[in-house]
Amino acid sequence: MADYKPNEMMTVAAARALRNEDVCFVGIGMPSAAANLARLTHAPDIVLIYESGTLGTKPTVLPLSIGDPELCETALTTVSVPEMFRYWLQGGRITVGFLGGAQIDKHANLNTTVVGPYDKPKVRLPGGGGAPEIATSCGEIFIIMAQGKRAFVPKLDFVTSLGHGEGGDHRARLGVKTKGPTRLMTDLAVFEPEPGSNEMIVTSLHPGVTREQIVENTGWPVRFAATVAETPPPTKIELEALRDLQARTARAHGAAA
Repeated sequence: MADYKPNEMMTVAAARALRNEDVCFVGIGMPSAAANLARLTHAPDIVLIYESGTLGTKPTVLPLSIGDPELCETALTTVSVPEMFRYWLQGGRITVGFLGGAQIDKHANLNTTVVGPYDKPKVRLPGGGGAPEIATSCGEIFIIMAQGKRAFVPKLDFVTSLGHGEGGDHRARLGVKTKGPTRLMTDLAVFEPEPGSNEMIVTSLHPGVTREQIVENTGWPVRFAATVAETPPPTKIELEALRDLQARTARAHGAAA
C-alpha cells in the first residue's frame, strides 16, 4: 500500500516539472502548492509571481487568494497589477504559467467561467481572472487538475483560457507565439501534447494506475504515447516538505485552508 495519496502524487509530479531557473506565474490552489513545493525542494531559486503584483514571493503558508497578505509580506517587491500584466507578463518575462481549471478538453483549452449554457448556466464559476492572458503570454503552460469525466470533457461549455485551440498549429494561426500547454499533471497520470496534433496524450502513469482507469476517467477517447513511463513515486523529502507546508497552512488558516 502506497504511503502517499493520489493528490500528493499529483502535486509532487507537478512540482518536479518546474526548474530552478524558472520565473513562474502561479495560480491559487493546486498550482500554488506545486510551485511552492518546488521552491522548498529542488528549485530554491525559482521566482514565483502572483497576479496581485508580488514578485519573488516566498510564502511560508499557502495563500487563500492573490490578496493574501502572506504574498506581499514575503515578496521581494510588489508592483501594480497593470505593471504586472503589461511589463512582466505581456513583456515575455515569465517562463512558465501554472494553471488549473474546472473543465479541460483534449487540446488543453480550459474553462473556469460556466458549466452549462452561458446565459443560464448550471454553475457559474469564478471566471478567468488573469488566466487567459497567462495562457497566451507565458513561455509555456503547466496544468494541474484532478482527473474525472466531469472535468475532462469532449467539449468545453466555455473556453476561458486558450490551450492548443483546435489542435495542430491553431495557436500560431491565431498569432500566439508562445508554446501553450506542455504538461498536464493529474492524480492519475502525466499528459503531454503529441507533436503535430497537439492533442494531450498520456506519457506517464502514476504507480498502480492502469490504462483502464485513465480511459474510465477521461471524457474523450484518450490516447497513449508509444512508450508510457511510470511516474517515480514521491520521495521522503518531497512528502515531508509538502505535508509540512500543508500543516502550516492549516494552522494559519483553519477551516478556510
